[in-house]
Amino acid sequence: MNIPDQSIAMSPQIHTYTELRQQFHHDLRIQHPEWVEPNGESPICDSYEARLMELLDTFTRMGSNESIAAPHRALA
Repeated sequence: MNIPDQSIAMSPQIHTYTELRQQFHHDLRIQHPEWVEPNGESPICDSYEARLMELLDTFTRMGSNESIAAPHRALA
């Protein structure tokens, strides 16, 4: 994997699903401004956010005791 020479911005540590969802919401819109309509809505981002919530719900129902950072593996 090639990592660009640019420094990578670090987000604050996330402790709750709410924080994860907010960070995901923010990051999608920053990384993909072309997905955001002039009125601020983004059906594409909304779809990705809904999918993330489905995945997180799956982990919750499974009773997983893994770290909140673990769901990123399911997104890969």
